[in-house]
Amino acid sequence: MRSLTLAAAIMMGTAITSPVFAADDAKISDEPLNLSIHLHWARAQKYNDAYPVELAAREKTNIFLNDATIGANTTDSQEAFNLLLASGKMPDIVGGARIKDNVNQYGPQGAFLPLNDLIKEHAPNLQAFFDAHPDLLKAASAADGNLYYVPYFPDGKFGRGYFIRQDWLDKLGLKAPENVDEVKAVLEAFRDQDPNGNGKKDEIPYFVRQWEELIRLVTLWDGRSTGSDTYHDFMVQDDAIVHPYALDGYREGMKNIAQWYKEGLIDAEVFTRGSSARDYLLSEDLGGMTHDWFASTAGYNDSLQEKVPGFSFVAFVPPASVSGVRMEEHRRIAIKPEGWAIGYANEHPVETIKYFDFWFSPDGRNMSNFGVEGQHWDMVDGKATFKPEILNNGQAVNSQMYEAGAQILRGYWMDYNYEVQWTGEEALKGIELYEQGDYLIDDFLGVSFNVEEQAVYDKFWPSIRTYMLERQQAWILGSGDVEADWDGYISTLNKMGYDQVVEVMTAAYKRQYQ
Repeated sequence: MRSLTLAAAIMMGTAITSPVFAADDAKISDEPLNLSIHLHWARAQKYNDAYPVELAAREKTNIFLNDATIGANTTDSQEAFNLLLASGKMPDIVGGARIKDNVNQYGPQGAFLPLNDLIKEHAPNLQAFFDAHPDLLKAASAADGNLYYVPYFPDGKFGRGYFIRQDWLDKLGLKAPENVDEVKAVLEAFRDQDPNGNGKKDEIPYFVRQWEELIRLVTLWDGRSTGSDTYHDFMVQDDAIVHPYALDGYREGMKNIAQWYKEGLIDAEVFTRGSSARDYLLSEDLGGMTHDWFASTAGYNDSLQEKVPGFSFVAFVPPASVSGVRMEEHRRIAIKPEGWAIGYANEHPVETIKYFDFWFSPDGRNMSNFGVEGQHWDMVDGKATFKPEILNNGQAVNSQMYEAGAQILRGYWMDYNYEVQWTGEEALKGIELYEQGDYLIDDFLGVSFNVEEQAVYDKFWPSIRTYMLERQQAWILGSGDVEADWDGYISTLNKMGYDQVVEVMTAAYKRQYQ
C-alpha cells in the first residue's frame, strides 16, 4: 500500500500544475492532409509512419505525417540537420534531437516560421501553456524575441539522488552519512572493513556510471559541477553567467576529490568503466555508494535479491557540505532543446500549428505520453493508467512507448504520471525523502545568441571547454595539482577568451530573461 500512496501523492502533485483545456473536436482538416517531417534522434533516424500513435493521431486530426528525414545513415542529429540544409529540401516539419540552437540560428534568417502569432490565433492549448509558464517561453525564444520551435517540456522534478548500501552499513554498524566528513568515514570503512565478507579488499567505495557524476561531489565543498541537467554547463550567479569550473568552490572540491581518488575511495576505473559500472559493481557485490537515477537504481533491490542475499541499496539525503548546505544539484530541467519547427516552405502553417497544439490538448498529451487508449492504457479515475500487460511483460515501459511512437522527440509536454507507474517502492521512498527536504536548486535554462554573440561563443568556448576537462581529469588522476596550478589555470582561461564568453552570455541572459 505504501507504494500506491506515494505514487498517488506524486501524481496528485503533478496533476495540479496542469492547465484546464476545453474539449474540442480534434479534427484539423476536412480532407486528409499530408505533411512531410524530418525527425532525427539517436534512437531512431527517421519518423515511423506506422507508429500506433501516428495512426491514432491521424484518426483524430486528419493530419498524416510522412517521413522525409535526411541522415538515416547517421546517429548524429547535427550531421543529419547539416545534410538537410545542404539538400535544399526543407520539409513541412523539422524536429528531433537538439534542434533549438539550429532553429534559433536559422529561423531569424527565414528558414523556419515564427510561431508567436500562429499560436495566439490558432493554438489555444499552447497559448495556455505559455501563459502559465512565461519563463519557458523566454527560454525557448530566439535572440530576436520570436519562438521558432515547440519544445519537449519534461515534467516532474527529481531525477538523480545519492544511494548507499544499507546492508553494508548495517553489517559495519554504521548509519547513512549526514555530512562530508561522515561520507569520507563511511567510504573508508567500505574500503577497509570487508563489508561484502569475501575476505578480499576488493570493494569499490564510490562509483558512477557517467564519470561526470563524480565531479558532482564538488558540491560537498560548496562548488558546482554544472548549472543545469547538462554536464559542464554554465550557471547564474548574482544575475550574471559564470562557469562553475572557474570558481573557488570547484577548486576546493577538486582538491578533495583528487585526494579521495588517491586514497582508493573512488573507483580507480571511473573514467573507463563506463555505463556498465552500476550493473557490474552491484551484481558482483562490490559497489558501495553512487549518485544515479532514482527509478533505475532502486530497481536493483528487486533484481539482485537472489544473487546478492540481503542486498539493500537505498536513497539517502544529500550530505551537508563543509558549510552545512544540503544540495541536490541535478533536477529535471523544465525545457529541452528537442522539439519541432515549421519549415519556411510549409504551405499549411495554420493546420500545422493546430497539429502542434493537438499534442498539448488532454487527448494529445495522453497519447504522446502513454500511447494509444485501449491498446496501451485505460482511463482509471480520470487518469491515464497503463494496462497490466504493458507494466508486467518484462520489457521496459519507456522502450515500449518509443516503439509505439510515444515519448519520442516531438514537441510535447511530458506527464510524470507515466513514469510514476513503473517506478518501484524504494525509488518512490527516495523521491519522497528529497521532496520533504527541498534540496533542489534552480536550473539555468540557457540563452539564445544574436549573430555577434554566437561568433564570440563559437570562437572561444569549444577550446576553453576542452582545456577545462583536460585539467579536470589530470587533477583527479594525479598528473597535476589543482592548488598549485589554479592561478595559472585561471590566467589561461582568460587568455583563451573566458571573460569574453561570459560577457556575451550575460548580455544574452539579461536580454532574454530580465
